[in-house]
Amino acid sequence: MSSAPLDKEPLLRVEHLRQYFNKNTFKAVDDISFDIKKGEVFGLVGESGCGKTTTGRSIIKLHKITGGNIYFKGTRISAGTFDYDEAIKNAKKTLEDRSRVPLIIEEQKRLKKEAILDTNNKKNASLVTKIQMIFQDPTSSLDPRMTVREIVAEGLYIQGIKDEREISEKVSNILKLVGLRPQYADRYPHEFSGGQRQRIGIARAIIMNPELIIADEPVSALDVSIKAQIINLLNDLRAQMDLTILFIAHDLSVVKYFSDRIAVMYFGKIVELSSSDELFLHPLHPYTKSLLSAIPLPDPIYERQRKRIVYAPSETLGSEKSSFREVKEGHFVYCNNTEYERYKNELQA
Repeated sequence: MSSAPLDKEPLLRVEHLRQYFNKNTFKAVDDISFDIKKGEVFGLVGESGCGKTTTGRSIIKLHKITGGNIYFKGTRISAGTFDYDEAIKNAKKTLEDRSRVPLIIEEQKRLKKEAILDTNNKKNASLVTKIQMIFQDPTSSLDPRMTVREIVAEGLYIQGIKDEREISEKVSNILKLVGLRPQYADRYPHEFSGGQRQRIGIARAIIMNPELIIADEPVSALDVSIKAQIINLLNDLRAQMDLTILFIAHDLSVVKYFSDRIAVMYFGKIVELSSSDELFLHPLHPYTKSLLSAIPLPDPIYERQRKRIVYAPSETLGSEKSSFREVKEGHFVYCNNTEYERYKNELQA
């Protein structure tokens, strides 16, 4: 793990992000907030279906977000209308002072209009090109009918670069940077191994000179030895290009040595967030403890004695309302009042 200057201003800020589908009945991401500092590797972990990939796709605007705001370099690049619509509904239903209802509705409509304008702003759209994504499956994310050169250079063409000599030179340099030979540029994706295809995906992302990379489980489909190579490559590129990385994974053992901070997601919510070292030393939320207990170690004696902790959500649900709270400086947990006091005592013990 490398240390990032965490006192810097956030490069990316996510506020109360909601991503609902099927007419808002399916809550893939439900009111999550976090920020990522410049130069930081921010790990987002959780089991399959918890909403981590949807979070990454929402940030890069592959989904139109339902609610909340996403800020990149201090500029709002995405905004949802859910909260404004809900505020209007609640005002109509519950506000006792009926004379204030028209004023509240007018204010919420104004804010909603601003959110829509920001989302559709062309300047904001160009800013999003500084965010690039590396997809999970290198086979399905590369067009089999395009050569490596066409795949890697596609973003340059979209940006309006037409000089073929300049494009070829940039593609060759990027292929060298990710550990591939420039001669591979005329080949097709099916001619490469899984690890090589993932390197092509990385080349496609970094040729745009991004500031933020969203790496969506970039090593989950690869062999163990290749995983280490890709992680080391990302670490080298981070240092050379001053990259900030949102690293999405379900394997905590991979994330531990690569991330500065880690957020744990469960069922559309972030249940715990802290520095990597703190999370492994003092896990608080039962789901985090469950994930950590599932990590195997190359020690047969330990493995025979290792006990899995099974997370039962019903045990953490009660009449008290839960919220995301700072239990210790930089250590946040989704909990209610009773759990909050218990976690504080646990840390002090």
